[in-house]
Amino acid sequence: MNILFDNRQDEIEIDENIIELIKKSILEVIKSEKLDENIMVSVSFVDDEEIQELNKNFRGVDSSTDVLSFPIDDEFQIEERILGDVVINTKRVIEQAQEFGHSNEREMSYLTVHSVLHLLGYDHIEEEDKLIMRSKEKIIMDNLKIYR
Repeated sequence: MNILFDNRQDEIEIDENIIELIKKSILEVIKSEKLDENIMVSVSFVDDEEIQELNKNFRGVDSSTDVLSFPIDDEFQIEERILGDVVINTKRVIEQAQEFGHSNEREMSYLTVHSVLHLLGYDHIEEEDKLIMRSKEKIIMDNLKIYR
């Protein structure tokens, strides 16, 4: 498993504990989906302004969000499956952790799991799809033993 990290924010210190939490969260998604661990994902930590700009440019939505997923659909990948990019807004991590009454680490892990599931093609626009995705998120978070 190859995970590339890029920290472009100063809301949360991205230390070795956070890096290990993200790795563990991605690995649990991969295991739950019964995929080969020979994958690559990039994870960027950004501020509110940058994610708003990305959301505007790539989704046409001129507002901030908590996480964005940019899947790679490359049928010619040979050695390692490149899943895509995860972009986490650390300001929203802090706000949502406070709102839901849990730790920043729990929120960071959940957003990672959520985003990697998007990279794998899951979505939550239609109610039926939302039920499937939420069920998978719950199972993965339970497997991680990271609770609210």
